[in-house]
Amino acid sequence: MALPKAKEIVSSNSVVVFSKTYCPFCVEVKKLFGSLDANYKVFELDTEPDGTEIQAALLQWTGQRTVPNVFIGGNHIGGCDDTTNLHNQGKLVPLLTSAGAVTKSTA
Repeated sequence: MALPKAKEIVSSNSVVVFSKTYCPFCVEVKKLFGSLDANYKVFELDTEPDGTEIQAALLQWTGQRTVPNVFIGGNHIGGCDDTTNLHNQGKLVPLLTSAGAVTKSTA
């Protein structure tokens, strides 16, 4: 049940961060998305009753067990380093925009 649930969460949200509340790398990614005013769904694996199963399913699906495990527009992005590298290269905001998670300001 965990893998279909993970896939459902990803397919029904433009941006998903599978996270743990105490993880400093997760906090960094959530802070980054917040600073970009991105709409994103956080799934805290350490507070969900099936979080361990979801994390195992993510490993099976993506090959990544660590958190944060980030998806944008249904595509697996990776972890904190992958996400911040995309941002530093100027590629994160266009991905978020095309996924509908941020709107370009008209100011």
